[in-house]
Amino acid sequence: MFDLLRRVPYFSGLSDELLAALAAVAIERRYARGEMIFLEGESCTALNVVARGEVKIFKVSPQGREQVLHQTGPGGTFNDVAALDGGPNPASAAATLDTVLLCIPRAELRRLTQAYPTLAWALIESLARRARHLVGMVEDLSLRSVKARLAKLLLAEAERAATLTELNRGQMVTQAEMAARLGTVREMVGRALRELADERLISLDRHRIVIADRERLAMVAEGV
Repeated sequence: MFDLLRRVPYFSGLSDELLAALAAVAIERRYARGEMIFLEGESCTALNVVARGEVKIFKVSPQGREQVLHQTGPGGTFNDVAALDGGPNPASAAATLDTVLLCIPRAELRRLTQAYPTLAWALIESLARRARHLVGMVEDLSLRSVKARLAKLLLAEAERAATLTELNRGQMVTQAEMAARLGTVREMVGRALRELADERLISLDRHRIVIADRERLAMVAEGV
């Protein structure tokens, strides 16, 4: 657990003593792909660190439409806000891959932040990064078209996959899942994919999305 906590970006500057204290109170939990971790509105129990796998944080409308707020993999954390303010979970979380979490109970987190001010500052920086992410999401939803948001998502996923030009469709599985990340519906994603393909910015087959013109796709993502 110590080595994993050292790899968490905002824990990386903490002392070995503090990391050992966090590791001593962390609880390991395992989830299968597709399994719910917690639901929006439930009482928060812990700060969660992804040791292995991937987790999506999302909200669901009364009509059943899903909006993915963010996804995080190894070394990432989630539910920071509820772990700090003690309120209910502001969103739901589910494992998108077989996942192992390290969960730091809220009571232990509070005790350690009181004993180690550097941990409190690290958590403040984490919240600031989360706020920046949400501001960027609001900007995308309000100022960018579905086509532009899709172009931005394809570029980001290609970079995350380390191919820069090609995405295995198994990584995003369905147009419905892409829609959940883009704040739209499946039909709009399908239309935007076809438009990008017609403009020869991407090519599609059953298993892959290939970025054919990265520079022009980036211009679309910026609304140019």
